[in-house]
Amino acid sequence: MKERLKSSNIIIHTILIIGAVGMLIPFIWMIITSLKSLTESTMVPPTIIPQSIKWSNYKEVWNILPFGTFYLNTALMLLFRILGSVFFSAMAAYAFARIKFPGKNFFFMIILIQMMIPSQLFIIPQYNLVAKLGLLNTISALVVPGIVSAFGTFLLRQFFIGIPNELEEAAILDGCNRWQIFWKIMMPLTKSGLVALGIFTSLFAWKDLMWPLIVNSSIDKMPLASGLASLQGQYSTNFPQLMAGSMIAIWPMLLLFIIFQKQFIEGIASTGSKS
Repeated sequence: MKERLKSSNIIIHTILIIGAVGMLIPFIWMIITSLKSLTESTMVPPTIIPQSIKWSNYKEVWNILPFGTFYLNTALMLLFRILGSVFFSAMAAYAFARIKFPGKNFFFMIILIQMMIPSQLFIIPQYNLVAKLGLLNTISALVVPGIVSAFGTFLLRQFFIGIPNELEEAAILDGCNRWQIFWKIMMPLTKSGLVALGIFTSLFAWKDLMWPLIVNSSIDKMPLASGLASLQGQYSTNFPQLMAGSMIAIWPMLLLFIIFQKQFIEGIASTGSKS
């Protein structure tokens, strides 16, 4: 029995290692391409190791694009999206999890349906809303669609459901109102879920490409993802510079995950254990 279990574990770990290596291949290829010359990047068959490493690709792409402005725009977008998404999603999730009101299940079903609909269907009404508010070509236009999150409401609701009712009952006996219970008791107990939602919101906002290109036409108002799209030419593309720019753009997200990976994993694991 132990030999069967050991052999099955070996097979499972082998499959997982192969899958992990397969996911790393595009990332490794991006790093290698960023150090190639333009000729080497378009050779057929492709060359794996460049003949001479060209660190100048990073300097050139940094000079071509205003990465300082891109970082600032992206940081502002992330900050306001995270604050809005976490705060409003937490309030909605607490209401759906702990408060009884007419139509609660119906409204929560609408939120679940919204998660199933492709986000591209909301682009036209969101654009009309932003245009009527006079927010086109501003940083605020990047924030508006992500300030409320159906996914965040669903995620945090699972955490609130798992908190024992006795804590809330004890708080009511001590004279706490709904806001005090939510802010001083429930929010601290769902810290891992809030961090996980913050990381998810950061990832979704960081890689958001279509919406910034629609609402902003000035490159000074672009975040990193849409700013890098300007390196994609209609007929030809300098792939080494594009990959170098991508490397410059992704390191903050890698750093964010490395710092908060414990909370991220705890948040996802805890979500699956709630009912």
